[in-house]
Amino acid sequence: MDLDVFASHQQLADIEEDELDEEHRLAGATTAIIVLGAIEARRLRAERRKPSRLYLCRPQLLRNPRGATAWQVLYRTRNDRAYITTMGFDVTTFDTILEAGFGQHWNNTPIPRPDASKRGKARLGGRSLDAAGALGLLLHYLNSTMRKISLQQIFALIPTTVSRYITFGLEILLGVLRQMPSASIQWPGHRDKFQEYNDLIVARHPRLTGAFSSIDGLNLMCQTSADEEIENATYNGWLCEHFIGSVLVFSPKGKS
Repeated sequence: MDLDVFASHQQLADIEEDELDEEHRLAGATTAIIVLGAIEARRLRAERRKPSRLYLCRPQLLRNPRGATAWQVLYRTRNDRAYITTMGFDVTTFDTILEAGFGQHWNNTPIPRPDASKRGKARLGGRSLDAAGALGLLLHYLNSTMRKISLQQIFALIPTTVSRYITFGLEILLGVLRQMPSASIQWPGHRDKFQEYNDLIVARHPRLTGAFSSIDGLNLMCQTSADEEIENATYNGWLCEHFIGSVLVFSPKGKS
């Protein structure tokens, strides 16, 4: 009987040891699964963030933004077709905006920075672009839907500089355009003007009697607003991006 009891105890001990080993194996497998899951989750988060991390650093760009960059080559051609293709304006209009106040404000207004006083003097020697380059950057940005990485290559600027110059320059450009009579959109003021425009249209399209202008739509990309109503109003489901829709009216003479 003693041998039988001993054998039974030994069998129970073996069974308990096997169960403990199985528990250890399960615990180890569970730990491995958790660790692998965490690693995979980190990898997926990194993959999702990659599109927002696509930018160029200084070593991948031309050293001097005021040197032989793509923008400087374009600017020096003084070619109407090239200016209109890239910026939407001919050489004369570009110079007019520059001389109407944009150049003066760019040269005399300090760029707002969180680590610098707003009352200080503008440090032109520390800016990567002169006034013409800043205006060119803005018009490239407004005239196309190109990504900022393309602007970095064209103007040889790092991402933070591109964003800072666009934000700062847009305020200057808006103020200058508001003071330019030729930049305003005006409705014909007299019946004779309506008739003049209609005569021009009828000469080309005889059936369009009564027409005096043409309409063109323009979608300007904008940032996603934190306000849910504004975010919903600016979202374009067809293009899957956020835009501000504008409608421009042009007379047969090309004026807005």
